[in-house]
Amino acid sequence: MNPSTALARVLVDELARCGLTEAVVAPGSRSTPLALALVAHGDIRVHVRVDERSASFLALGLARASRTPVAVVCTSGTAAANFHPAVMEADESGVPLLVLTADRPPELRGTGANQTADQIGLYGSAVRMFAEVGTPDPVPGMAAYWRSLTGRAWASARGGRPGPVHLNVAFREPLTPDEDEGPEWPEPLDGREDGGPWTVRPQRAPEPAPFELPDAERGVIVCGDGDYDPVPFLALSELTGWPLLAEPTSNARRTGAVSTYRQLLASPRFAAEHTPDLVVSVGRPNLSRQVLAYLRRARRHVVVTADAVGDPSAHLADSFSDPTRTATDVVAAVAPPARTQQAGPADTAWSRSWQRAENAARAAVDGVLDAEETLSEPRLARDLAAHLDPGSLLFAGSSMPIRDLDSTMAARCGLRLVGNRGVSGIDGTVSTAVGAALSHQRTGEGRAYALLGDLAMIHDQNGLVIGPGEPRPDLAIVVVNNDGGGIFSGLEQAGHPDFERVFGTPHGLSMERIAAVADLPYTRLEWAGDLSKALMGEGLRIIEVCTSRAAGADLRRRLQTAVDEALDLLV
Repeated sequence: MNPSTALARVLVDELARCGLTEAVVAPGSRSTPLALALVAHGDIRVHVRVDERSASFLALGLARASRTPVAVVCTSGTAAANFHPAVMEADESGVPLLVLTADRPPELRGTGANQTADQIGLYGSAVRMFAEVGTPDPVPGMAAYWRSLTGRAWASARGGRPGPVHLNVAFREPLTPDEDEGPEWPEPLDGREDGGPWTVRPQRAPEPAPFELPDAERGVIVCGDGDYDPVPFLALSELTGWPLLAEPTSNARRTGAVSTYRQLLASPRFAAEHTPDLVVSVGRPNLSRQVLAYLRRARRHVVVTADAVGDPSAHLADSFSDPTRTATDVVAAVAPPARTQQAGPADTAWSRSWQRAENAARAAVDGVLDAEETLSEPRLARDLAAHLDPGSLLFAGSSMPIRDLDSTMAARCGLRLVGNRGVSGIDGTVSTAVGAALSHQRTGEGRAYALLGDLAMIHDQNGLVIGPGEPRPDLAIVVVNNDGGGIFSGLEQAGHPDFERVFGTPHGLSMERIAAVADLPYTRLEWAGDLSKALMGEGLRIIEVCTSRAAGADLRRRLQTAVDEALDLLV
């Protein structure tokens, strides 16, 4: 067995022993040993993509939905650079990703050799661990080194602060297996006889002692984006009477949560009258300016570092989110005030005030949205989230789709909502949605859907290109096409004379043409009552909803006005 084949087979075997079940491969020559080792392993499902950026975001989606590390492999040179946006997203959103970049051996580096670039530490501080694996040689100790290093990489990816890990693997030729030639290895390359990993690590540390929260009537719970268990925070809300404000991708917007907090906190009088004494936040609360402003007004801000994947007691110093820099306490878990632990569900003047406002605002929002049957962007977001069956997964694109969900989605149970909220980029949204759908459906949990903007679709239309024989998702992608960047219509840039060219960026493309290129089924949806019919079908498919950016911005202003007027009637 030649050295390159030996290294690749040992690395892949050890990854499988650790628990790897999914890998994504982008084609290339230098990565041949890894690609062949992966496709030959019966316990690993391999996905092949021609575009490295799409491949890396596909792996991100698979890892995000499965909460388990996924490997992504590429050849040397600019291929590795195309992984960088996905690595950044995995870093900020805490998604375990194993980035395996093939490289030229040291003797070819710095010589002008073809397709050779400096890949050492390529992703900087965005990775939890980097290792230059080194060139394989038939000397004693190689098997233990490779297996031990692989185990450390796996543990780093899924540890106390999950995230990406980068192994740079240098291969010398020959790159393809040749069992009849090559040096004899001085020791067996096999792993542990029991089939387990080389090094066994405990999955979790003991649960930390919870921090008892101070007794405060005017408390608020803010659940930001993140992959943590929302049930303790819903229970905390019920016990204390503190309202729970939940971003969609917190998956805490369930029965009892305040679904209209975005409009409530945008009402100056309501926000002034509801200044909190205490805010408990978990996840990354960074979606709305209203919540960020509200956090700055809290007299005490307790940040909880809950993490469903890693060890909640680890890395408290660098894993919590505090975008307003108002945190007064950082804790791993919380317990309700002692007074409430035996008292049962709370009913206070504070909780009743929030509930009355929620009821009025909910009725106002729904009344405006239901006034017309033509689908607007906010109504599409509300109706889509409400319509999907329990067990469904909904991937939300950045920019306006996630914000429309935030402002209109009613509280409900049974829907898993995910998105690339780490750095909130437009990159790779189609590919991430495809990966999330493939992972979600592999476990038989339910159907998958995506709500994206037109620019996100155009930016990652390569994500729709799936070769014959590759695993294909059952995914309905609903695309809002307002011919440009709709989010800017609600920002201060909207009044600039060069707005349309520089920020609006009209493209004039129909999603039907993009669907035709990828040979996918296409439906155009215009009326709210036709949503159920449009979502029917199987496989990867595109549903287009054409809207107006100007009309959307006007409707969002009218929604806020309606809520303000409804709140005035409560006085």
